[in-house]
Amino acid sequence: MDTGDQAQGWEAVGRLELNGRGFCTGALIAPDLVLTAAHCLYDKSTGKRLSVEQIEFRAGWRNGRAEAYRNIRRAVQHPDYIFGRQNDVRRVTNDLAVLQLYHPIKNTRVVPFETVMSLGRGSTVGVVSYAEDRAEAPSYQKMCTVLGEQEGIYVMSCDVNFGSSGAPVFSFENGQARIVSVVSAKGEYNARPVSLGVALDGPFEDVMAAFSSVKTLPDNRLSTQQQRNRTGAKFLKAGGG
Repeated sequence: MDTGDQAQGWEAVGRLELNGRGFCTGALIAPDLVLTAAHCLYDKSTGKRLSVEQIEFRAGWRNGRAEAYRNIRRAVQHPDYIFGRQNDVRRVTNDLAVLQLYHPIKNTRVVPFETVMSLGRGSTVGVVSYAEDRAEAPSYQKMCTVLGEQEGIYVMSCDVNFGSSGAPVFSFENGQARIVSVVSAKGEYNARPVSLGVALDGPFEDVMAAFSSVKTLPDNRLSTQQQRNRTGAKFLKAGGG
């Protein structure tokens, strides 16, 4: 999506800049809330959780510009998510997080997406993401198929790469794009490359309940812009079955 016409309607998908050393993808589900993968909140080299000061959301990032830049007020991951399960497919089940922006994005071109809780096998879905090989503009793949679901994990034919972590997976029922999953990993399924996504039914409610229980921090920071970097966040390598 190198042009404005191609990106129209997808401006609520953005790049999450991670401490100037990596990035993930996230999407607005409210003017001040971004849905992404929980593992994006961690430094992959140290295993330590990033502070909110180290994360910035760039809505509609394309060719060096964003529709809006926002710092993060707070970041809440699924209460059962454990970052250390690097080679455990069960990690994907709870790989979900919600970030609250310091200031809502009130741009008429940036419209948050609705969420939907379930998909059936064989459903057609689409993914909008940034990745290591296409970091400066979002990429849209609209002809993915849900190959199956196991323990709250969607196995999909979508083509993902480093940086696609946290990317929204869309369903298109009644012609409306709604987020039904979040990309967590790439892996293998029956000896073929696939992407793995979190089914929102259950985990999303858990994250929002955890979010509601966390007190809002006072708004006492100045806006800053973090350094860009092309290096993407790492995925786990999931085993096929």
